[in-house]
Amino acid sequence: MSYVDGFVLAVPKEKLNAYKAAATLAGEVWMEHGALSYVECLADDVSVGELTSFPRAVMAKDDELVVFAWVTYPSRAARDETMRKVFADPRMKPQMENLPFDGKRMIYGGFQSVVEF
Repeated sequence: MSYVDGFVLAVPKEKLNAYKAAATLAGEVWMEHGALSYVECLADDVSVGELTSFPRAVMAKDDELVVFAWVTYPSRAARDETMRKVFADPRMKPQMENLPFDGKRMIYGGFQSVVEF
């Protein structure tokens, strides 16, 4: 079964183009260093729930869009090696220093697949 890193974050609408450019570069770097897939999605049919929801989880403001993203790997070990290479890649340094979103409100984590088709 594959291993998955998942992300949810809020991007200011005015920074969407910068985010797309950063995500495109990140996807290229992740794939180069061993990811099986790299996907970034903008919320399209996501409501604000009374208790929980994607927008509430990242404290999205009215002028922000919610992003749901994931990266897949063959295994946890492959993910750990890919992440080491990605964060050592010099192309990522400017991206990490100038995030086009509030990194403190990003939710992320690694997940072991339990059902996969």
